[in-house]
Amino acid sequence: MTMTMTTEEDQLRKAKSAKLILLFAMVSMTMMFAGLTSAFVVSKSRADWLKNFELPIAFFYSTAVIIGCSVTFYLAKKAIQKDNRGATTAFLLGTLVLGVLFVVLQFVGFGQIMESGYYMTGQGSSITATFLYIIAFVHLLHLAGGLISLLIVIYNHFKQKYNSTQTLGIELGAMYWHFLDLLWVLLFLFLYFFK
Repeated sequence: MTMTMTTEEDQLRKAKSAKLILLFAMVSMTMMFAGLTSAFVVSKSRADWLKNFELPIAFFYSTAVIIGCSVTFYLAKKAIQKDNRGATTAFLLGTLVLGVLFVVLQFVGFGQIMESGYYMTGQGSSITATFLYIIAFVHLLHLAGGLISLLIVIYNHFKQKYNSTQTLGIELGAMYWHFLDLLWVLLFLFLYFFK
């Protein structure tokens, strides 16, 4: 009985520590994006700021796709809590497909910006487009970390490391993905309404 209690206490302590570390990482990422959006706001007063700049249509689609990622990851977490391994597999793989689709749509969006004649650097560059590129690219870098963590979760799932009593890896992955999804939606709304 004492051995079981100690193991459960250790698992709880480990889970709390891991979630706290992830929370600190998410707060620091939020601060970085707050700095970028603040610089965006300050730069709007520049004479060369583009007033009629439109977000590429691919960014609208990618926003819907990343919301879908949160839904599928949430469903994967719920499925493993019920020991439904088949559903967990399907939802985790669905999250991976949607995550990759989000990345593809972001690059399609960058292509649409370039087709409109706006570049990050060089002759056709503008400060407005440069900010958009930087914000979206930095988010993509964080999403790359999310995809790597998702691949680790999927690998561990196939190694049968998760079940209804051991869900920490999936919980941490879901927390990070929900954060990335919320962050992109907020950035998208910011860029759309605060041109």
